Amino acid sequence: MKILYFDCFSGISGDMTVGALLDLGIDKDDFQSELQKLNLHGFTTEINKTVKNAISGTDFDVRLVEAHEHEHEHEHEHKHEHQHEHQHEHQPEHEHQQTHGRNLHDITVLIENSELSKNIKKMALAVFNEIGQAEAKVHGKDISEVHFHEVGAIDSIVDIVGAAICINLLGVEHIISSHPSEGHGFVKCQHGLIPVPVPAVIQMLEGTTIQLQIRDIATELITPTGLGILKTVVSTFGSVPQMKIIKTGYGFGKKDTGSLNALRVFLGETDDSDNKDEVTLIEANIDDSTAEELGFAMEELFEAGALDVWFSPIQMKKNRPATLISVLCDNSILPEILNSLFKNTATIGVRTSVVKRYKKERWFETVQTPYGDIKVKLSSWDGMVKCSPEFEDCKRIAAEKSIPLRVILQAALTAWEQK
Repeated sequence: MKILYFDCFSGISGDMTVGALLDLGIDKDDFQSELQKLNLHGFTTEINKTVKNAISGTDFDVRLVEAHEHEHEHEHEHKHEHQHEHQHEHQPEHEHQQTHGRNLHDITVLIENSELSKNIKKMALAVFNEIGQAEAKVHGKDISEVHFHEVGAIDSIVDIVGAAICINLLGVEHIISSHPSEGHGFVKCQHGLIPVPVPAVIQMLEGTTIQLQIRDIATELITPTGLGILKTVVSTFGSVPQMKIIKTGYGFGKKDTGSLNALRVFLGETDDSDNKDEVTLIEANIDDSTAEELGFAMEELFEAGALDVWFSPIQMKKNRPATLISVLCDNSILPEILNSLFKNTATIGVRTSVVKRYKKERWFETVQTPYGDIKVKLSSWDGMVKCSPEFEDCKRIAAEKSIPLRVILQAALTAWEQK
């Protein structure tokens, strides 16, 4: 399984994300070819390999041309002065409607009508929606009523679509991230000074399990575009997983923070053998035990370490109804399982065979619902993820709040889907 890990030790922005992903070895021509499918004009991109703080990485920049040339010169100067991505990300949308009048509907039409693949379209639109919802909440307007400078500006469109293109080209199946670092203090915008983290970033953090790691750097490190990408594509936040690292990439930010200002990404893979093993299958035909005795035998088998136990109705000689008991266990505990079977059932013999078992990757997350935190078990195979709320958590909350169990189960599933 291919895994992508975001190491956000210096925050995250859109241009840092694209730079870091390109630095993993994505072919520039392939990237540019995909980007042209957006059918958006008025810009060029610069992809430069460079060295900062003695670390080699990639700098990605979007330059506006033609009618946008003069405007971009101002934005480019401002972003070097105040942040490592785009100055427009922290300016209220109504101040730029004349120059950047696109709203979320306009962006949706642009992407849906493009020649990009379905996966890229879906990922990019999800990021835009994430940022748009946050900006609408910050400005106290419905998302359909607001013109968003940050999702309408050409450079943000290119950053977000570019990140989706890179992830698609890498063909990763699972994306994990560290909890992102953030600075402190204030940054300047058209309305004056605004606090760090900026309002849109704080809004996107509401109701999530993402934990900011505050660094002693007096400026912003996380931009709305960067966090929008992170929230959309990452399924788990935590430490680096056990994996074989194939490649490391660095995407540089534009601002001098006094230390290495970069996003680091790891491309890794887990051995397929992690999802495949061999276990022992034990079977016995039993025709002289009661249902209660079989139930007790099942409990004892699980207590002895069985992976699974199940019963199947069968017909034996002379049409006698009977029960086939099947047990799966690790090969190492076969003696203990045999002892439990012979001790707790009337069988005089069993059959064993070694079988191959293929397993989905499995992990746990906690989601926040209107009824409280609920743990969910996630499983993945070939990029397809299934969510199963933990029954005991749901049962406990249903009992405590006198709410139907199905409502709690559905709330947990909905919370995970939204997350």
